[in-house]
Amino acid sequence: MNIVQSISKYDKKQPIAITIGTFDGVHIGHKKIINRLINNAKELGLVPTVLTFFPHPRMVLQKDADIKLLNTIEERGEILEQLGLEQLIVHPFTTEFSRLSATEFVSDLLVDQLGTKKIIIGYDHRFGRNRNANITDLIAFGNTFNFDVEEIPAQEINDVSVSSTKIRKALKEGDIRTANKYLGYSYMLTGVVKEGKGLGRQIQFPTANIKMKEKYKLIPKNGVYVVQSTIAGKRVSGMMNIGFNPTVGGKEQSIEVHFFDFNQDLYHQKIQIDILDRIRDERKFESVDALKEQLVLDKETSLQLILK
Repeated sequence: MNIVQSISKYDKKQPIAITIGTFDGVHIGHKKIINRLINNAKELGLVPTVLTFFPHPRMVLQKDADIKLLNTIEERGEILEQLGLEQLIVHPFTTEFSRLSATEFVSDLLVDQLGTKKIIIGYDHRFGRNRNANITDLIAFGNTFNFDVEEIPAQEINDVSVSSTKIRKALKEGDIRTANKYLGYSYMLTGVVKEGKGLGRQIQFPTANIKMKEKYKLIPKNGVYVVQSTIAGKRVSGMMNIGFNPTVGGKEQSIEVHFFDFNQDLYHQKIQIDILDRIRDERKFESVDALKEQLVLDKETSLQLILK
């Protein structure tokens, strides 16, 4: 997949079919749009392209809003590529960009710089300064600037009763099954393995301590989860604790993964953790021995869930 950082860096070689949005989570509702874009572009001999924005517009326009996203920008690109998308344009969202009029956005960017010949968009899409233009305006622009607009009707999108907001709510409540159902894949956390305090190894449950650089990424509710990762081409199962390690007086939230039947040095490696299910809340145990006994039970539960 061709990834272009900013519209200004795009080399207009082939006409494109495009859809526009933040696509946070690239959930099953988004996939309907992406699949239609890809199929339509193929029929018309156009390059299927997604125009997305980073940072998220609300991060720029509502600086006091502590919005958490379902994907890092890298994860978003990887998921779109897996869907078969050929081209992704990630445009920096700034206050200046937000002030472009609808006419400037369409004429200067979509038409002149990108060479857009078709736009496929949801019925409720709004754009331009103060988001004051809608699908009707876009169709009128298409007549003026010679591109087609295909609207995905409300019924088709609403048939998939899903939104990024619902997925965020499910994750904050620890309802990973619902989140994964709406996403169409396992929610993921991606980070680098850093050295921890070594307590896990002392009690025969060594853990990989995952540090994520993206502070905007949503971390699910504290607790113990069943997870999988692909390491050196091999699928490895494990269990993950998100929380403060209250049994040993932890003060900072950590993400620690114990992989089953695995004994490789992962320090400083970047790994992706796919979250399959949730076992229990994080608890404070009377002793480290009591914690170890619970971890044995957690492992048994995890293995049963994985084998289902």
